[in-house]
Amino acid sequence: MPSTLTPQSGSRLYENERDRRDDFGDHGNGRRPPTDKRTGGNGEGDNYNNRPSGRRQPGQRLAQARIGLFFALGGDLMFFIALVSVFFVDKNTGNVIAGHYVQTWAPTVLPKILWLNTAVLLLSSVSAELARQSMFREDDVMDEWIGLGRPITRRATAWLSVTLALGLGFLAGQWMAWRQLAAHHVFIGSTASSKFFYIITWAHASHLALGVFALVGALVVLRRSRQIATRQVFVDGTAWFWHAMGALWIFLFLLLEYGQ
Repeated sequence: MPSTLTPQSGSRLYENERDRRDDFGDHGNGRRPPTDKRTGGNGEGDNYNNRPSGRRQPGQRLAQARIGLFFALGGDLMFFIALVSVFFVDKNTGNVIAGHYVQTWAPTVLPKILWLNTAVLLLSSVSAELARQSMFREDDVMDEWIGLGRPITRRATAWLSVTLALGLGFLAGQWMAWRQLAAHHVFIGSTASSKFFYIITWAHASHLALGVFALVGALVVLRRSRQIATRQVFVDGTAWFWHAMGALWIFLFLLLEYGQ
């Protein structure tokens, strides 16, 4: 009869993997990869069997980070909803002149460069998503986890760098749009519509600037952090924030272009 080799502790034969880990103290503390093939990627459902109580799984960290980001973006959304509401109130407000109600709203002609800026921001959202998805490719995650290079880190770094460059290009384009309006003597106090144009575009640009800082932070984490789960959380959160700013700009741009 052929012999079989089984892990032993004294004279005990182990009937399953869980018994072996219990005796040898292997409770999944970093000895299991950070993704599970049953999850289909994206970090959900990752599990370490028999992990110590109180230790968060990678999937839990990712879910908690996304929930926190959702609530933060919810606060920003309420701010912009209030701003847009005031925009429509002022637009439909007029004065009574010689017994006649006259609307005093004068639309602001938008600089054509805003169309180019919008295309740049859409491209940056595509590159951010490619960076996010590259962090959850199971084969590459496994290679990086066992020490066969850093494929997901290199790929995500490249795409995030593209996103950063395009984001800075968008902000530079917005600055050029403000300069073009100023060259035509359209300032924040010129008309009611120009006031809202400057306020809306400045507010969005300030939020996008935060996204630029988040991109820089994610690139630093990709370079410095040794934990794959930490890198995944930072890149995932940064990409979703960037997507939100892109979607918000599309709405604001259409409002300014066609809602005046």
